[in-house]
Amino acid sequence: MSHSYSFGALPAPSGRTRFRLWAPGQPGVTLEIQGAASQPMTSEPDGWWSLEAEAMPGTRYRYALGDGPTVPDPASHAQDGDVDGWSIVTDHAHDWKHPDFKPRPWPQAVVYELHAGAMGGFRGVMDELQRLATLGVNTIEIMPVADFAGAANWGYDGVLPYAPDETYGTPEDLKALVDTAHGLGIAVILDVVYNHFGPAGNYWHSIAPDFFRKDIHTPWGDAIDFREKPVRDFFIENAIFWLNEYRLDGLRLDAVHAIADDTFLGELSARVRKATAGREVYLVLENETNDADRLEGDFDAQWNDDVHHCLHVLLTGEHDAYYADYADDPAGHLVRALREGFVYQGEVSKNLGHERGKPSGHLPPSAFVNCLQNHDQVGNRALGERIFALAPVDGIRSAFLLLLMAPQVPMLFMGDEYASGKPFLFFTGFPSPELAEAVREGRRKEFARFPAFNDPEKREKIPDPNAPATFAASRPEKEERVSEAGLHMESFISTLLRARAMRLGPHLAEATSLSAEKLGAKGVRAQWRLGDGAVLTIAAQFGDQPVPCTPGEGTILAESAPGVADAVPADGLAARSAVAWLKVA
Repeated sequence: MSHSYSFGALPAPSGRTRFRLWAPGQPGVTLEIQGAASQPMTSEPDGWWSLEAEAMPGTRYRYALGDGPTVPDPASHAQDGDVDGWSIVTDHAHDWKHPDFKPRPWPQAVVYELHAGAMGGFRGVMDELQRLATLGVNTIEIMPVADFAGAANWGYDGVLPYAPDETYGTPEDLKALVDTAHGLGIAVILDVVYNHFGPAGNYWHSIAPDFFRKDIHTPWGDAIDFREKPVRDFFIENAIFWLNEYRLDGLRLDAVHAIADDTFLGELSARVRKATAGREVYLVLENETNDADRLEGDFDAQWNDDVHHCLHVLLTGEHDAYYADYADDPAGHLVRALREGFVYQGEVSKNLGHERGKPSGHLPPSAFVNCLQNHDQVGNRALGERIFALAPVDGIRSAFLLLLMAPQVPMLFMGDEYASGKPFLFFTGFPSPELAEAVREGRRKEFARFPAFNDPEKREKIPDPNAPATFAASRPEKEERVSEAGLHMESFISTLLRARAMRLGPHLAEATSLSAEKLGAKGVRAQWRLGDGAVLTIAAQFGDQPVPCTPGEGTILAESAPGVADAVPADGLAARSAVAWLKVA
């Protein structure tokens, strides 16, 4: 271990292991070791229980609560038999082949979000890394891997935050993935969930009821009580654990707006930075509140849903649910996002019914992660349709040009690069039939308010999240990638990323907005000054007619289709097209 952790089983070279659990209120805790006699643990102040015992790496163990059930270690580093099985004493020594790897500075990151299970587990992801490096990806972001109940899950139902799910592979497999990525120049970010636990396999209610608040609930269950120091330590040390023991290069913190404590995130950032001193570590948020203050030093960036929503409305015309906040003037809202970061900076959201956001124009472009798709925006659709099934391909190419050439950090979702038309559905694999039924019916009720699913018969066609076929339908297929459409899109994306890396990359850190304006009703034109004094201009038209456009100065950096840029001076920017120009200093 590179760090001393408060929780869990920490093996020593002597063959002995320290076991420690926070279980306030329990009259006693007994350590059970598979194939050996049970041993009572020693009470410590403030509700802690500990024991040092003979236990080599690989030993299976669990805790018998004096006033409750026998449970796995909530800080288990690996499991045998899913979340209800035995925890495994784990040796984290690894022969790292690239111990001195340094990721690109964050403004140069090109992120690729992926689901490890859908890509064949940790070893399956490893098999794709060379292709992604060749494409131009320099950072992968893995959806949560914390152990969840059942055979399949998005990952946001994890209940053992320190243990990689055994369906994906072993801790050693995950370390091999990270090491291989580093050898190819790819940084690895892990998505972590600190706002709730999944509905199956969470034993904290039995171990320590004070782990949860009695007065607050999240959309996914009881709110975690971050006022308790051991609770804060459990999650902050988890962040340090992933970064240090697995040499990950960053974390994406899921839905932090559901964390009911104003001080926790600041403490997490400070302790993580201290524990990883001397390394470049990325900390990225998902935060519905658009709290720009979090991005002024504690965290590097935030997923900017505003940009996704603007682009989606421009490409599809959809205006249900949260898209209603952007449907009145999607190009105008996109202009603000390109110029200042967030669209909502204190205005009232029609969808939420209250004010949202804080001023963000003072933040650098790299404080915002922009995408055309991600797991949420695809998978939270009833039928999991990707943008390629909803919009014309020339409009999508234009959106990708804007996304991949702009100074904000771009993110692709797995399959984007080859125009995948396969759905990415919401899937689970809960072993409990009762829970599976509840999830299935909850999913269908969720979409009852949408006009397309008012009819109960139509709702019955929404895929069952717990059906194995739903997970199978969401897995990438090589046939799509090698199809004509797939090869064309992959070539286009690769060309854009090569231009970004070679022409823009080193100068993105000091990029500042110069201007942004609408072109007609559905077009935008934006300019930035880069760190070397060069001026980047991007124009994109998402409407069905050409629109007048002043060409950018300098040379053509990229165009969504051959000849688009040449036509701009005389004929304007063509329908569903985009161009980027670069004027060197």
